[in-house]
Amino acid sequence: MDKNLLLTAIRASLEAGSEIMNVYTDPNADFEIEKKADNSPLTIADRKSHMVIAARLASTPYPVLSEEGKKIPVEERQSWNELWIVDPLDGTKEFIKRNGEFTVNIAYVKNGKPEAGVIYIPVKEELYFADSQYGAYKIEHITQLDSDETVDSLIGKAHRLPYQEEAQRSSFIIVASRSHLTPETEAYIEEMKQKHQEVETVSKGSSLKLCLIAEGKADVYPRFAPTMEWDTAAGHAIIRAMGKEVYQAGTQHPLEYNKEDLLNPWFIAE
Repeated sequence: MDKNLLLTAIRASLEAGSEIMNVYTDPNADFEIEKKADNSPLTIADRKSHMVIAARLASTPYPVLSEEGKKIPVEERQSWNELWIVDPLDGTKEFIKRNGEFTVNIAYVKNGKPEAGVIYIPVKEELYFADSQYGAYKIEHITQLDSDETVDSLIGKAHRLPYQEEAQRSSFIIVASRSHLTPETEAYIEEMKQKHQEVETVSKGSSLKLCLIAEGKADVYPRFAPTMEWDTAAGHAIIRAMGKEVYQAGTQHPLEYNKEDLLNPWFIAE
């Protein structure tokens, strides 16, 4: 995609991260936790992050599909060949637990495929960004952009993913959800233990699981539990840009986006 548009998404993620941290670090903050229709939590930080991102992305040519945005009729969405898919605060449960494992996710999707993605980890001040044309990158210790910053200057400061040293690992690493480990996932882990001599499992919250795959620090992420498109789109874009894929479980078909039903099928990232 156009590098200026990717830069806009990066700027939006950092500004959203700042808003989230203002709530997270305030000792007197009331997270104003509500329950959504599916009984998942929603906080004031989710809402503030959504407002910042929506305002930034309003300057771009593409509509926004956000977890916290208004529900858009399927008929309207079906006409969108290009769009942003956003989770303003992925890992709200982790945010409420104050374990730091939450992210800001912004993806650019074209014809159902995630072509570019941005994930920001506010607590760690770590930024992942990727485009299918020029690869996937990670920058540490970043909270804002200079006024003259460009995508090229960011690439100049970044680590290209995956990390090469991870290719020397002898163990096979499976990354699993911190909050959603199902019997099917446990069965899959047992199956992998039959195939590989040394198997480790790592638990993480939010899209951090997909980030571990992108870094090369994990080999596979099986998800046999519900997720929504905004949970995976940004991480999927980053994984695609570094040479891996997110498949519908049991198939060689990648996950697709802006579907009639925004619920993802079970999947395996590898």
